[in-house]
Amino acid sequence: MKGTITTDVRILRWSSYFLTAIVWASAGLFGLYILAFYASALYTGDMEKWNGVLPGLYTKESTASNAGVGIHFATGGIILILGSIQMIDSIRLRFPAVHRWIGRIYIIASLLTAVGGLVFIFIKGTICGTVMDIGFGLYGVLMLIAAIETYRHARAGRLQTHEAWAIRLYALAIGSFLYRMDYGFWMMLTGGVGHEEGFSGSFDMIMAFMFYLPNLLVAEILIRTKGNRGFGKAFNSIFSIILIILMLFLLTGTYYFTKFYWGPAIIEWVQ
Repeated sequence: MKGTITTDVRILRWSSYFLTAIVWASAGLFGLYILAFYASALYTGDMEKWNGVLPGLYTKESTASNAGVGIHFATGGIILILGSIQMIDSIRLRFPAVHRWIGRIYIIASLLTAVGGLVFIFIKGTICGTVMDIGFGLYGVLMLIAAIETYRHARAGRLQTHEAWAIRLYALAIGSFLYRMDYGFWMMLTGGVGHEEGFSGSFDMIMAFMFYLPNLLVAEILIRTKGNRGFGKAFNSIFSIILIILMLFLLTGTYYFTKFYWGPAIIEWVQ
């Protein structure tokens, strides 16, 4: 019953709602940027453009790794846009057929994103080496598992479990844009402490895992708040504060990245 929801759980729930809305908007913009910058370069054959943002990403002689990372980027932009749509309750409830069809495309794109990234890591490896290979490889494996479980439970009619896995999958999907946002803030606030040109610094090593593990923690919070459970009064209050800080972080980051990076690339693509 609605009356049984305590104040701390209600605050946590609303904090999670606002954070989710901000993530939807930001992830959608970044998804368009990915399609505008990386996928369009793949379409026009100008893959050297990739190396301007991520050095060594494109190698003319390595067709397989180029194909892997090309698929990773193209489908990665798709899942950021479609994932945001799939998480909107009103669409899921009012237009279930639309939700199911978008969901099928979303799952296929998620699988291709994960496989494409893993193929690139297996053939070429990441710029940093072993630590980043492990961190990014684990990320790809977790995305594969989440995509499979999301689909499997939907087919079996276990809708509550399906929704929980869908939230986890989306939390992993947004890791790509949070990775860039985290670096942007870190450079601005610290001048790049712990970051090396070859991504071999201490901060780089940490970020090989931290661009998606905290997301999964927040996902578990959202899953619990949907069930009106929370974590206990003290923890609910702490998590509410954390979510509000994350909201401010994302709002600020989205504004600056859209103004200076994502927006210009999207406008150029559209024109």
